[in-house]
Amino acid sequence: MASACIDLPGRQSAPIPDGVPPGPGAAVPYLDINAPGRTADRLEAWARPIAASTGIPLTSMEAYGNAAEIQRQQHPECGLAWTTLAGVAGVESKHGTYRGSTVAPNGDVRPPIRGVLLDGTSGNAKIADTDGGTLDGDSTLDRAMGPFQFIPETWKRYGVDANGDGVASPDNIDDAALSAARYLCVSGGDLTTPQGWEKAVMVYNNSMKYVLDVRDHANAYSVDVAF
Repeated sequence: MASACIDLPGRQSAPIPDGVPPGPGAAVPYLDINAPGRTADRLEAWARPIAASTGIPLTSMEAYGNAAEIQRQQHPECGLAWTTLAGVAGVESKHGTYRGSTVAPNGDVRPPIRGVLLDGTSGNAKIADTDGGTLDGDSTLDRAMGPFQFIPETWKRYGVDANGDGVASPDNIDDAALSAARYLCVSGGDLTTPQGWEKAVMVYNNSMKYVLDVRDHANAYSVDVAF
């Protein structure tokens, strides 16, 4: 299988695989997913070296591992790896840092990230308001929200609380990562197969260019390389 090499300052060129599905990366340690509070905090030791190598914010990295481990325990048939979640979030919001946003230790992304009005222009779908503006702040047309860029209707179906504060927020990367995990698994089925993985990622954007972009991010993260 072919691979690319990325030159990083001060480091030897690293071969980046190009397989589908992307590599799973470092295995996430077992978690008591029913423990109180932010279970992702318990992944700090696992997440810190990966975050340092890839440039992913530590809190975001913890969120991806937490979501993947919850899915592994609850829906092992899906086979979702944290690298896929990181790939999607890397493309969608630079892991919650798009346009200067930052990720707080509890997972909140501030200022909130909002996409363009979904008015049917520039290749976007036209989606009339579905939430009265209560989620996305716009009462005429919908906007994508948060680090995983959920539209309000999809969030209302899949959104869950993952940081233990009792609120499911698309602007919290813990909540958004687990919600994305659920959405991807329901959409793709078995994500350990090329067909299942591609089908899952295409629910975000029905474009092969998008799929390849997520693949490239995820594969780089699988070998601890920034993208």
